Amino acid sequence: MPSSRHTVPTRTVTSKKTRPNQHDTESDPVLEFLRLMWAVDHELHRVSKAMMGRLGLTAPQRLAVRFVGRQPGLTPGQLAELLHLDPGTVSGIVNRLESSGLVTRVRSEGDTRRMHLTLTAKGRTLNRRRTGTVEAAVRRTLDGLSRADLAAASRLLRQLAKNLAVESMA
Repeated sequence: MPSSRHTVPTRTVTSKKTRPNQHDTESDPVLEFLRLMWAVDHELHRVSKAMMGRLGLTAPQRLAVRFVGRQPGLTPGQLAELLHLDPGTVSGIVNRLESSGLVTRVRSEGDTRRMHLTLTAKGRTLNRRRTGTVEAAVRRTLDGLSRADLAAASRLLRQLAKNLAVESMA
């Protein structure tokens, strides 16, 4: 009578899973800086996704709400410039914010082709929220920095953005 038991082949693993040696990147400041930048990028995306679940908007959408709240009447083009995003991308963000009832578009009196953005009552309420956002983590980080450190970090990020823009043209 045939056996109903099946044998499962097994493999022996000869090497242990090890953590990458952080020292390998520390000896190259460029690799270490890029590694840290990717860590920040990963966390920005993770928190943005969590914000979508909690607040109903992503980090870029939240940043758009904050800028419109600070500068009522901002045009979508001005918002694109502030966010360093393509106008088409900002158009999608504004469409989602408008369909969520957070912003309204108002036609310019002088130029009916130009639209100005303002927050709705719901948008103003969300604009006042300070917890559970990317900016809350940034605020906690900046609170621990001296003015000199903050100025140095700002210079570094501006220069990196400038050099990346140049590199993308090469």
